Amino acid sequence: MASTMQVLVATAEREVYRGDAEFLVAPGAAGELGIFPKHSPLLAALTTGELRITVDGQVDEVFVSGGFIEVQPDMITVLSDAAERAGDIDEAAAIEAERIAKDAVETHQGDVDYAKAEAELAMTTARLAWIKKKKR
Repeated sequence: MASTMQVLVATAEREVYRGDAEFLVAPGAAGELGIFPKHSPLLAALTTGELRITVDGQVDEVFVSGGFIEVQPDMITVLSDAAERAGDIDEAAAIEAERIAKDAVETHQGDVDYAKAEAELAMTTARLAWIKKKKR
């Protein structure tokens, strides 16, 4: 059996993934991070994108909307504002969330509202693009 490490992916509301992994790819703010067991300790910011967790030759995909990753030799912890497994995302709800975010950008009331609305729109657009990619 290949060497493994524990992986925990969580948000403030819930635990999205917990299990063993042989390899993990994360969307780092400075580029993709590839992590094997016994990796040197690391703390890095994440950007919106796909987290790929490989175990027994199978890849489990989780969409994360930024956050942080802490790597220890035998444990990886990912803390994200929002995270969803590929099979849990409802495309109709994602389309509606993108529409609401577009409306918020168009009807913003001040710089703070605009920045928040743009960030939400970017996240929902990336999430919807990821869903469509998975359907192909």
